[in-house]
Order: sequence, then structure tokens, then C-alpha cells
Amino acid sequence: MIRLFVVDDHALFREGLVRLFEGEQDFSVCGSAGSLEEAVQRLPGTNPDVLLLDVDLGGARGLHLLESMRPGPCKVLVVTAGVGDREAGWMIRAGAAGIFHKQRPPAELCAAIRAVARGGVVLDERWARLLADSSPPRMTEREVRITKLILRGASNKEIAGEIGAAESTVKAALRTLFEKMGISTRSQLVKVALEQYQDQLT
Repeated sequence: MIRLFVVDDHALFREGLVRLFEGEQDFSVCGSAGSLEEAVQRLPGTNPDVLLLDVDLGGARGLHLLESMRPGPCKVLVVTAGVGDREAGWMIRAGAAGIFHKQRPPAELCAAIRAVARGGVVLDERWARLLADSSPPRMTEREVRITKLILRGASNKEIAGEIGAAESTVKAALRTLFEKMGISTRSQLVKVALEQYQDQLT
């Protein structure tokens, strides 16, 4: 039995998925949520095998749940009407096991869930290329130094003093790093640096 948790802010679509899954003998719906806040409250303790996650949660983004909650051992299948390349890349790097378009038939969604539950990756050819091309770009010597200081908890002002540059230069370097890594926050920088740049930081 594959335990499912559905997160989607469109009640009609969410309830339709629940009814669809209830008709599948090997699926069991252990919970659902219509917002990021509800998901944070309801997901703990439900122990789903697969979390179906919408991208747009009415003012919040599904990526925030991936980054803030770390759904644990469950697999995450993003079910979306559309997502940009950058956010798709972020979701894949954050641990999503697949991206599935809402326009596709219900039978294909059920097949995708089963594949993800078995440990597979479900991506359209476009997203598969994105994943294949997602090897991290090299950091410059200055970027490595800044990243090491960030890992130690240094502020922009402290970094500027350490590298002998203006604070505005540090901010510009961070913007470049964010763009290079496909991220938008310092916490994401720490995560990506530890996961993908160990060879450059040692």
C-alpha cells in the first residue's frame, strides 16, 4: 500500500485527487492540505510514502515546504500546471523525485506515483536535461573564501573586513553566487555549498 499526502491550494483539484486515489487498490490517502501552513501542521506523523506537492500555494511556494520541512524519507512528486526552469531546478536539487504536469491523464499520474514510490525519478525530457546539466559551476577563489566565511556564520560586514573589500562588493559577489547556484537565500547557499562544493571548500 502506497501512502499519499496531497498539498494543493485548489480544493476542487485536491479533492478530485483524493477521490481518484481512493479508487486505486494500492493507494491510501493519509492526509491533505490546502496551504503551506496546513501542510506544516498536518504532515508530521502521517508518514506518507509519496507527497504530492503543488508549486503555487496561494502566496507561498511548494519549494518552501521542501526546504523548510524536509519531508523526511517520503518521496516528493511535484504536480503543477507550470513551473519555470529555475524553480524546477531548485526543486530537483531540494530533493523532488519528479515533476508532473496537471494537464496529463490521471492514469499517467498514478503510474508516476508508483514509479516514484519505487525509488524512480519521473521527469519530462525537458526537466531530465535540466537535471543532467545541473553539475555545479566552479567558484572563483574569492567566492570560495566568501562561502567559507558564510559557513562560519560571518555577516557581510565581517566578510568585507576579512577579504579587504567594501560591503557593497560582498553583496555583489553574493548576488553572483546566488545566480551561479540557482538559489536566492543564504540558507540555500549553505545547503548547496555543503552538498555540492565540498571539493572546493576543503
